[in-house]
Amino acid sequence: MTENHHQGQDAVNEYQGSLGTFSGVFTPSVLTILGIILFLRLGYVVGSAGLSRALIIIGLANAISILTSFSLAAIATNLKVKRGGDYYMISRTLGVEFGGAIGIVLFLAQSVSIAFYCIGFGEALTGILSRTTEAFPQIVAALAVALLFIFAWMGADWATRLQYVIMGCLAAALVSFFIGGLARWDSAVLVQNWAPNPSTPGFWVLFAIFFPAVTGFTQGVSMSGDLKDPGKSLPNGTFMAVGVSILIYFGAAIVFAAVLPGHVLIGDYGAMKEVAFVSFLVHIGVIAATLSSAMASFLGAPRILQSLAGDRIFPLLLPFAKGYGETGNPRRGVLLSAGIALATIALGRLNLIASLVSMFFLISYGLLNYATYYEARTSSPSFRPTFRWFDGRLSLLGFFACLGTMLAINLPAGAVAIGILFGIYQYLKRTSGPARWADSRRSYFLQRVRENLLSAALEPEHPRDWRPQILAFSNDSRRRGQLLQFASWLEGGSGVTSVVRILEGEGLKMLKLREEAESELKRDIETQGLTAFPLVVVAPKLHVAVQILVQGFGVGPLKANTILLNWRGELPKGILGLGEAKYGQNLRAAFRYGSNIIILHADEDEWAALEKRSSRDRSIDIWWRDDPTSHLMLLFAYLMTRDASWDGAKIRVLGPESESEEKDALENLGKTLQEVRIEAEPIVVKNISEEMIVRRSSEASMVFLPFSFKKNQVVSPMGVEIKDLVSKLPIVAMVLAAEDIDLDAEPEEGKLGERAAAVDTLVEAEKKARKMEKNAEKAEKTVEEKLHDVASSLASGSREDLEEKIKAASEAKAEAEKVARRAAKASAKAEDAALEAEKLGAHIEMKDKELEKESDDSD
Repeated sequence: MTENHHQGQDAVNEYQGSLGTFSGVFTPSVLTILGIILFLRLGYVVGSAGLSRALIIIGLANAISILTSFSLAAIATNLKVKRGGDYYMISRTLGVEFGGAIGIVLFLAQSVSIAFYCIGFGEALTGILSRTTEAFPQIVAALAVALLFIFAWMGADWATRLQYVIMGCLAAALVSFFIGGLARWDSAVLVQNWAPNPSTPGFWVLFAIFFPAVTGFTQGVSMSGDLKDPGKSLPNGTFMAVGVSILIYFGAAIVFAAVLPGHVLIGDYGAMKEVAFVSFLVHIGVIAATLSSAMASFLGAPRILQSLAGDRIFPLLLPFAKGYGETGNPRRGVLLSAGIALATIALGRLNLIASLVSMFFLISYGLLNYATYYEARTSSPSFRPTFRWFDGRLSLLGFFACLGTMLAINLPAGAVAIGILFGIYQYLKRTSGPARWADSRRSYFLQRVRENLLSAALEPEHPRDWRPQILAFSNDSRRRGQLLQFASWLEGGSGVTSVVRILEGEGLKMLKLREEAESELKRDIETQGLTAFPLVVVAPKLHVAVQILVQGFGVGPLKANTILLNWRGELPKGILGLGEAKYGQNLRAAFRYGSNIIILHADEDEWAALEKRSSRDRSIDIWWRDDPTSHLMLLFAYLMTRDASWDGAKIRVLGPESESEEKDALENLGKTLQEVRIEAEPIVVKNISEEMIVRRSSEASMVFLPFSFKKNQVVSPMGVEIKDLVSKLPIVAMVLAAEDIDLDAEPEEGKLGERAAAVDTLVEAEKKARKMEKNAEKAEKTVEEKLHDVASSLASGSREDLEEKIKAASEAKAEAEKVARRAAKASAKAEDAALEAEKLGAHIEMKDKELEKESDDSD
């Protein structure tokens, strides 16, 4: 059974969506926003609040939509958003506990919403047909669920076709309304409706009535797994839907206020048909609005459940991970959503849980905003959204706006919803087992390392968390300022630099020299106004100090990964020893112990010229070879542009022409840059030589150049001494990477994904071993029974069927031996799986929790 779950989930993950921005995001979002509130409650809100306050209500409600859309756009352009929409984005940022909790409540809220919209459809149809039977709306709602179930069962493509029909009906109804409104425009009525009606409910009550109108703007996010390009479609489609709906709601409110008197708007929920040019089209619009909202929820809820099940957070939900067909359609989730909707309809009165459902949607929007703020607050190098207008403060404002709205609309319902969410959160915190993907928590701990160092150590490493931890070696105070400034650029606001001096010698006299050297480092750091930590080390031998520093520097997860130093220049003795051979020998030792190496070559005149350039006039050249060093250079160049001194600087990536044509090589280089989300100009260079490098990069502000070792000598990309080349170039950063940083790593990749897979394998192996053991026990009992029959026959002297009984006993014994061998093999595999899981850091107590849950589920 579980193997089928894995296969189904793999098919879902490998499926490349086919829906575009319009069909996959804009259509479901705008059809849910333009729902029952627009047709049956907007007139009441305008008549009660007056046009002045109605416009404020519409503006405040949509402000939450806009703020959350900014957050959504940031995450969607920073992650490859897979199936699950809001749940996926929140879980991959805030972790499995918040993700699992919001996934459950969102699925239930959207499933119950199907019932709400279908009941609205039933009530609308009852009014149109003038039926008075009390159960008629429920019967119609149940039939509507059955109809929509068919489209949801067939898949997103079929449902999208139905949405186009519904959109046509909505458009016709709105066009009829606006034509009729403009024809009957009365400025005097508009003036009368400007002020609020004193006998109607207060502002926040009316706000609560209107707010459900804007809760559908993330419906398209739930379709993330069916999108061709989620990173592009999610922000574009959501902003389009929010923008169009804002215009329609503001326009409709003004038309209502300019056509009908306030008492008519308050007393007649169907006032829109009184305004419309063709009133019958409004009836069709009401029906279309309710069905479209229900259809969007019918598509979104099962996909959230499928993603939640695929992450194996709740073992009970594992069967719902399976997808059907090429699109991985979550039919089991569709069945469950339909069942919840029908059960909700059977209750009849939905007002008791209506407020709670609205609170769940507000919680999801608030957490989405907070998740984005949280991600941005970490300043992680992996947070590189291509959405340009994002600001973390907007996400924080969106979070507080959602929280304040919850308290203002319905304080008890909001408290209950928050209580349910945190109840599930606490449950998952105790039972979820090891983390199954990389989220932003570790990056946050690293950013606040002094307060959260122990917490950060509990989170496993992942390429998305990588940031520069620099050891800047400097013995020369004249050139230390440049080195410190360059180190701060490389940090990009996310790394840590320690400035190191090594004093070679022994004896008490070294203590005073060490104190003086440390004071000098502190003074230089303060003079530059930069953030760095001084470190002075005394050692009898310089090369011993270098090797120990490279291996042992740091606390917990804060380990040095990059060595930075000035080019040895013309000084008789550099920081890493006397002479070029000793200099190269110590660098090679540091490289062997896993440190990236950056050597800065900068003449005073070149540095002075650089300081005179504005940030937008600066440029960075990267000589690309598509290897780990190239990846590291590209990341450092990007981090430099995060500093105010390089904000707006142009990055050029100069790569060699491959065996293919120049056009193909340029296209491949451009595609690589696009995949890693770093804006740079790709350039293909033929026949790269020292002369070509000098000619191409002579005007650059900074040149990143790869180097290597030839024996103990630092050599250029052409394998010759690098000294002459760098002397002809502007400021040069020579780079050699000791690690390959995956600039486009997904949350599920790396050790976390390997560990999750190991735990899953262990769970399956243990289950199979237990099953085989039970089979072996049964086989042994069967052998005993057969032997007992033979013994009974011999004891009684009965020879009847004795030969057959002996044969049966012999066969049972052979089968028991066969089953025992299988059980032994299964047990051995389980032991191997346990060892592998333990190697990958899956703790035994966490494994036991998963085994217990899986066992309970199978029982």
